[in-house]
Amino acid sequence: QVQLEESGGGSVQAGGSLRVSCVDSGYTYWLNCMAWFRQTPGKEREAVAARNYDGGTIYADSVKGRFTISKDKAKNTLYLQMNTLKPEDTAMYYCAADSRHICGMKDYDYNWWGQGTQVTVSS
Repeated sequence: QVQLEESGGGSVQAGGSLRVSCVDSGYTYWLNCMAWFRQTPGKEREAVAARNYDGGTIYADSVKGRFTISKDKAKNTLYLQMNTLKPEDTAMYYCAADSRHICGMKDYDYNWWGQGTQVTVSS
């Protein structure tokens, strides 16, 4: 069974940086797409970044140039490096994974989800 667990959330001042991590169960070689989503109470989940098996990436316009998604397969870990953080980046951040080869930016594109890690950016 696929298991995903996020960590690394916390509080940071605007303009600062934070890196969140997502560790999978270790049997996920077949998960071709992994992504980061975020959600604020009262709002729909928003995709921020996705990464396919060969390393290709896609980013939401709101985070382009500031966030970087990466994967360390040896550690079974997905990362989201967040730089130049803004208060509007405050949200619960979730990692997601799917076996599809074409990585989407919609929540229904992903079958497996972590529990989330809170990121709070203060001004």
